[in-house]
Amino acid sequence: MAFSADHWAFVFGVLGNIVSFIVFLSPIPTFCKIYKKKSTEGYQSIPYVVALFSSMLWIYYAFLKTNTTLLITINSFGVFIEIIYVGVYLFYAPKNARVQTIKMLLISVVGGFGVIVLGTQFLFKGAARGQAIGWICLVFSLCVFVAPLGIVRQVIKTKSVEYMPLLLSVFLTLSAVMWFFYGLLVKDINIAIPNVLGFILGILQMVLYVIYNKKEKAILKEQKLSELQKPAVTFLDEKNKKFPELTKEQIIDIVKLGSLISSGKLQVASCLHDTYASAKVEDTPQLQTVEA
Repeated sequence: MAFSADHWAFVFGVLGNIVSFIVFLSPIPTFCKIYKKKSTEGYQSIPYVVALFSSMLWIYYAFLKTNTTLLITINSFGVFIEIIYVGVYLFYAPKNARVQTIKMLLISVVGGFGVIVLGTQFLFKGAARGQAIGWICLVFSLCVFVAPLGIVRQVIKTKSVEYMPLLLSVFLTLSAVMWFFYGLLVKDINIAIPNVLGFILGILQMVLYVIYNKKEKAILKEQKLSELQKPAVTFLDEKNKKFPELTKEQIIDIVKLGSLISSGKLQVASCLHDTYASAKVEDTPQLQTVEA
């Protein structure tokens, strides 16, 4: 029995739910690091605040449309988990980052979402309200995919992938593919269009990770080699507190001297020198004293 468009839409919707569920859980390793270090360090809260706002908008959009159960389920979980992430970030963030995050929450989640709900309720009616919210959801879905570009800029600037969550980039790309086909099959451009950009940006992040991860490993390898080649033998000086570091040739001479002492060759040479000296003394004619 051949699958109809509705059946395939359901399949891709379920797959989209599964992959999106993993996407929402993918930042857990990042927050485990934050918890262990008791600091947010270079991590940013923008992706999580934007994702929270986007999930709230999609739930509102889903309630205005029909047959949108799959949208409601995944975005309800998204709101729940993003609130936890933002809460953990606020707890461990330094003062400046905490203030900025609170400002973003007040502007977007409280003010922005409230204005959108009230505005669409009073300005639009029926299907027009759903279309208006759909376009707003489209714009903020693009923001969800664009938000990690701040981390991309940091990676390019520092040439380090330490703060780029690769797992999140991979699953965002997979999620974009699933939801694109879902939107295409249910003929909802508000769902399909933003996931095209999501796929492109996801690929970009993974390519950057591969490039700068290799460079970072090469730099670390060079640093280790330079540390191994650097002489580490030093002596203390009463006046200057420290002598200059010994060269390789000086170290080799010290090692040779130590081997001579340990093998007894230096003692034999010393004994031969003493014997030769005493023989010379015995062979020297003695002066006799003449009594007057």
